[in-house]
Amino acid sequence: MQQRPPAEPGMHESEIDTPALIIDLDALEANMDAMAAACRTAGVRLRPHAKTHKSPVIAHWQRARGAIGQCVQKPAEAEILAWGGVEDILVSNEVVAPAKLKRLAALTRMARISLCLDDPRILPRIEEAAAALATRLNVLVEIDVMGGARCGVAPGPGAAELAARIAASPHLTFGGLQAYHGAAQHMRQVEERQAAIHRAAELTRHTIELIALKGLSCDIVGGAGTGTFALEADSGVYNELQTGSYIFMDADYARNDPAPAFRQSLFVLSTVMSAQAGRVVVDCGHKGVAVDSGLPLVAGWDGRLTCVGASDEHGTLALAGGITGPAPGEMLRLVPGHCDPTVDRYDWYVGLRGERVETVFPVAARGMMQ
Repeated sequence: MQQRPPAEPGMHESEIDTPALIIDLDALEANMDAMAAACRTAGVRLRPHAKTHKSPVIAHWQRARGAIGQCVQKPAEAEILAWGGVEDILVSNEVVAPAKLKRLAALTRMARISLCLDDPRILPRIEEAAAALATRLNVLVEIDVMGGARCGVAPGPGAAELAARIAASPHLTFGGLQAYHGAAQHMRQVEERQAAIHRAAELTRHTIELIALKGLSCDIVGGAGTGTFALEADSGVYNELQTGSYIFMDADYARNDPAPAFRQSLFVLSTVMSAQAGRVVVDCGHKGVAVDSGLPLVAGWDGRLTCVGASDEHGTLALAGGITGPAPGEMLRLVPGHCDPTVDRYDWYVGLRGERVETVFPVAARGMMQ
């Protein structure tokens, strides 16, 4: 059951019911424009990752700025986007359950659907799902450029052989390579990120060469994230960038050196419930903001007010010595440590232009884990 919308267009920020997920629309639009411009300059395609925003509305805003489609992680997310009119969707993940594969095959009636594969044992399942609906699925080989950290077949001959088997199927199309280095996104030092992506690009390049020897080409060579996208774009190997968090940003990306050059546009608006000596408590705990990448920051306080703890419904903030903190009833903007799972806690986005609510729209793919 959805919660009631926490705001209406025309409201002042101070009238929003909290905790609420709010977007600074000016910052959001600036971030979308900046990434689109970077991709145009580099001559690569932009396929943003919808696991960040979970919204057909935002997907269409990105499309209007030049994005060629969207990535998702789950078939249910793909369904929400396709039903919302998004026409090109890549499930940048393995899908192995026959029921889920049937759902993806059915979506080809309304969108171009691609998915990833790293194991030939699953290939017959994908073929069967496509054949049952007399359709075709676009299949990418996912290669492990991180070194055993997550999914993906080893780069090299095995990946090329899997590509050939996909291409030989009458029901499937070989779509290219998925070569995402997730761990590199939050390597703090630029030298670490450069080394990781250089190695990923070389492994990917070698695999492309082996695939070419089988008479195949890679339409998509995808990967990249907000922390490393400029490196993949400059590699001469990647032709699609799958950045997600750049539209919102979060406290964890801000810890990179240097931090990605995007503005913080996503906040959790909270209300001060209690204010005692040196301590402030807000109405947002870890049910309202993800803490897997650390506690949130407090926007506008420059470290004078620091989140030091979170329980289910309470966030505890510590005041620096000698300053006057906010009083009960005042509102604070929290900067999430990790934007993606924070978004997944809410039913509604509240978009603000300045301090006025301009729009309210649903987080349509919230909770879509299947």
